[in-house]
Amino acid sequence: MSRVRALVLTGYGLNCDHETADAFRRAGADADRVHINALIDGAVSIHDYQVMTFIGGFSWADDHGAGVIQAVRMGIHLGDALIQFIQNGGLVIGICNGFQTLVNLGLLPGLENDYRRRSVALIGNDCGNFRDDWVTLEVNPDSPCVFTRGLDRLELPVRHGEGKFYTDPETLNRLVENHQVVLRYALADGTPARGKFPENPNGSLEDIAGICDPTGRVFGLMPHPEAYNLPANHPQWSYRKEIARRENRPLSGLPELGIRLFQNAVDFLK
Repeated sequence: MSRVRALVLTGYGLNCDHETADAFRRAGADADRVHINALIDGAVSIHDYQVMTFIGGFSWADDHGAGVIQAVRMGIHLGDALIQFIQNGGLVIGICNGFQTLVNLGLLPGLENDYRRRSVALIGNDCGNFRDDWVTLEVNPDSPCVFTRGLDRLELPVRHGEGKFYTDPETLNRLVENHQVVLRYALADGTPARGKFPENPNGSLEDIAGICDPTGRVFGLMPHPEAYNLPANHPQWSYRKEIARRENRPLSGLPELGIRLFQNAVDFLK
């Protein structure tokens, strides 16, 4: 069986591309870092890949709002191709700025299979400033999301200034009822944050940190799973390493939970 091919977008203020490509490779895929212009001018086709990643960063310096210009540029030149990619069974993940781009494109939440209508937003953090921290996340076990299968709780870093998930009450209720709310910010024990700061770092409605489309194949989240690709990434690494040493447990047993999201995508496509 041929290996899964992952496309990792680059260009115009995006970052985390090396980390994201490395995460896919650790998960068993072949990953290519591809500049947005290479897709627009046809030098590279998204249809040569099975999974596409809208990465984090500050596309076009977040001018006019985070992810707005990237969404407009890609929507004009690649809108139909992106929808065809999804309809053909491809997977899409948007991380942080990538999540913001997906909602601006309308690829999320994809209610009624409409991948053009914008019905949710990611707006400025309630705290009024940029947040760079680690958060605990509760995973919805009833979500159809391909990327989070088998997971119940995650710890991942966030780094954003516009991460508050916002929408109208009707749309919010539909997302909850459809189990399209994949991740919620939580307290350290896994119980709901209920808006408490800093556990909910941005004031997101219903503590929402990530959503998917009805198929579970398009997923967006504000935290950065690619930034937890080694145990040493975790801020408590030294403490956990010492506990493992005292309990005679191998260091290889320590979790790298960010990789699990990419591994789930690769396993699904295989």
